[in-house]
Amino acid sequence: MDTRIPGSQKVDIPRLEHGDTLPLGEFRRRCAAMPDPKKAELVEGEVYLPSSSPPEHGDAHALLGTWLKTYRSRTAHLETRDRASVLLDLDNLLRPDSLLMIRPGQGGSARFGENDLIQGAPELIAEVALSRVSLDAWKKPRVYRRSGVREFILWRIEDVALDWFVLRDGRFDPLPPGKDGILRSEVFPGLWLDRDALLREDLPRVEAILGQGIASAEHTAFVDRLNRR
Repeated sequence: MDTRIPGSQKVDIPRLEHGDTLPLGEFRRRCAAMPDPKKAELVEGEVYLPSSSPPEHGDAHALLGTWLKTYRSRTAHLETRDRASVLLDLDNLLRPDSLLMIRPGQGGSARFGENDLIQGAPELIAEVALSRVSLDAWKKPRVYRRSGVREFILWRIEDVALDWFVLRDGRFDPLPPGKDGILRSEVFPGLWLDRDALLREDLPRVEAILGQGIASAEHTAFVDRLNRR
């Protein structure tokens, strides 16, 4: 890439390559020179450039994103993002498929930096992985856990499975469903999910259960607490 200013010398920025080991500053410099920088991630100091995702990945990503955005639309003082840049530490600049966070002014643990960069750990991160051996399923969760992400959702396409973890004592434990089989967030009251309905793409059922959560007394109390902050 030619980054010359008239009258200046040419500065060549090396291409960002999958598997490179780079410090954060150099990663961001090379990333800025890419035509599509949102595809690159720095995970434990190593560059990852994902290959093209199958349609199933995009479908799952869209479903998770819609579910989170619906909740956010009925809950003040929250933010959702898809493929946002999240700086967790000097070795990890990740772009999770979806996230849900409390705004900094209302007690959220992450904050916004320049160019909408999220600095710190969002309260909830969701990833879609092809299988349990994908990067999103084994390496990135370790970073999220260490960085203090309080809840982590992983949809494994090939396994037709969805795991929801909650951070306890420095480890990710499975979030137990209620007696009715519904998963209920411990960080975001009213964020309810019928896992089986989502996996079979029964959207009316997913929306109905989320609607029940949003109408619950616990969600109302949560919104009141955020408003008071």
